[in-house]
Amino acid sequence: MKCPFCGDQESKVVDSRHSEDGVSIRRRRECMRCLRRFTTYEVVETLPIIVVKRNGSRQPFDRNKILNSMIRAFDKRRVDVNDLDRITTEIEQTIQNTLEREISSDKLGEMVMERLKPLDEVAYIRFASIYHQFQDANSFMREISKYLEEK
Repeated sequence: MKCPFCGDQESKVVDSRHSEDGVSIRRRRECMRCLRRFTTYEVVETLPIIVVKRNGSRQPFDRNKILNSMIRAFDKRRVDVNDLDRITTEIEQTIQNTLEREISSDKLGEMVMERLKPLDEVAYIRFASIYHQFQDANSFMREISKYLEEK
């Protein structure tokens, strides 16, 4: 690690702690040459994920889009936003763990619905109605019937 003060490459770790977000490690280092201390953060390198839309276009994965879509499904419903953030993180980690760099928006929607179903049935149906792009009341009723049969 290069010292920000003198530029020397040699330093030693004096202290290591998990950061508040739990995603990185905070390290206090001491330069072997000038003896000054500095802080570094170590994080896991993640590869970018590309979402393949239904029309074939590609765009970078954006966890905020997933979170916002779930918040819309919970409109006027009681929900702990921490639960939605946890679900979003689970989905993102699941995708990262597959080591695939592309995921279809259909698969992403299925992952969200799978996690919404046990949390709130109304939010699940709301999300499903947008995800499946129901064209009429019959297709909407089929989804509700399917949900009730699985319950």
